[in-house]
Amino acid sequence: MMMAMESFPPLMFAGLIAVLLIGFPVAFSLAALGLACGFFAVSQGWFPAEFMSNLPQNVFGILSNDLLLAIPFFTLMGALLERCGLAEDMLDSMGQLFGPVRGGLGYSVIIVGFILGAITGTVAGQVIAMAMISLPVMMRYGYNMRYATGVLAASGTITQLVPPSLVLVVLADQLGRSVGDMYKAAWGPSILQVLIFAIYTFALSRIKPDYLPGVPKSARTLQGWALWKKCLRGIIPSAILIFAVLGSMGGLPGIDTAICTPTEAGAMGAVGAFILAALHGRLNWPLVQGAMAGTMRITAMVVFILIGSRTFSLVFQGVEGGIWIEELLSQLPGGQIGFLIAVNIFIFFLAFFLDFFEIAFIILPLLGPVADKMGIDLVWFGVMLCVNMQTSFMHPPFGFALFYLRGISDTLFKSGAIPRKVESADIYMGAIPWVLMQLILVAVVIFVPQSVTFFLDKEKAVDMNQATELLQNMGKAAPALEPASGSSAPADGAEEDPMAAVRRAMEQDAAKK
Repeated sequence: MMMAMESFPPLMFAGLIAVLLIGFPVAFSLAALGLACGFFAVSQGWFPAEFMSNLPQNVFGILSNDLLLAIPFFTLMGALLERCGLAEDMLDSMGQLFGPVRGGLGYSVIIVGFILGAITGTVAGQVIAMAMISLPVMMRYGYNMRYATGVLAASGTITQLVPPSLVLVVLADQLGRSVGDMYKAAWGPSILQVLIFAIYTFALSRIKPDYLPGVPKSARTLQGWALWKKCLRGIIPSAILIFAVLGSMGGLPGIDTAICTPTEAGAMGAVGAFILAALHGRLNWPLVQGAMAGTMRITAMVVFILIGSRTFSLVFQGVEGGIWIEELLSQLPGGQIGFLIAVNIFIFFLAFFLDFFEIAFIILPLLGPVADKMGIDLVWFGVMLCVNMQTSFMHPPFGFALFYLRGISDTLFKSGAIPRKVESADIYMGAIPWVLMQLILVAVVIFVPQSVTFFLDKEKAVDMNQATELLQNMGKAAPALEPASGSSAPADGAEEDPMAAVRRAMEQDAAKK
């Protein structure tokens, strides 16, 4: 039975959603779906069997992509730093510094989450490390349980947005844009996210002061310069590493020139992580072995997801699925705004079931070309999706950050570190205000694009009138050049083409030699 090729892309897309929801490993289910659809398309005569011979070339293209080499380096850097005790030292010192202020422990978690996000890049390690240190202290001094669990989970997810985020590297690769530009663009939303969290904490501490009490000053184990010294001991080396890694690849505002590729910057960050681990006295073989094993798992996962998504997208484009997606989305009411709202709603609900790697590798190649044809800046588009994909870790009840928090809170209760068990309802209900704040940031990015583009390098406008006048002046000045023997000079009063004047000057220099 023959069917029209135009009706097949919707069926493929429905099959994509189905295999993503069944829970089988995405990389293998995508590859299987792509191959099955490819064989069916060949049997229908929609494209020749030779078309599928492009698949090995696509796979080798993935493996030879230098940009993706940055992923294992940044992953290794984060894995080392999350195990070397940096988070514990910073949370302890910041907690004592801000603790006496109402909501002080919340401020310290938000600030440390932002700093760690810029140097670790892994949600799991960040949430677990911060919960191990801060949750017992928050419970000891009577913090509201829902606020405590929410701020710990949300501050851990900031790492997805703060450069040098792995998500931004993947988005830059999939959208064909510079990683440095993607990092610069992400600084505005990252800072806004921290400010929104801090404003919510401040407001809650005034409206419900019993929810976020101050820690008695007598509870401090350090005072004065000793406390500040411990704070600076964690902040200054971290800041140096951040500036070295991001500055070298042009990922900081005000730095226009990149002296390193993302891969080289990632390698430098990994070396810096080894140095920081040594400075904290934690550099040993078990730490290195664990970090390398974690890096290997994440890198292998990324490569297999890429191979599966490339298999699917090759067949999808072969049956003109890209044209179907473009026509579908470009006909949405509201133009660009309607498209952006629809895309963000789609990504938000898809993030209930998929993590950011799967969304970036599978869905983004379908949306990016449409956004480009609609005149949307792809750097801004990528950062907007990154802000949205933060919520994939916070969705009740599927968010991974909530699972990590559930696991570590049970461990703390069994070990006697916290006096009572943290209920699942507190974790899920506590996440809702923070998800809403992340969605507020998505709206800000959509309707105030300057929040993203402010730190990007401004395009230098060329004054065409001034350029034309300069060329005309060059033409008028050219007859003053003395013609070489055998070369023709312009007649008196005639204007000469500027390029002809340059050629004549070169001939003159050659004659003198």
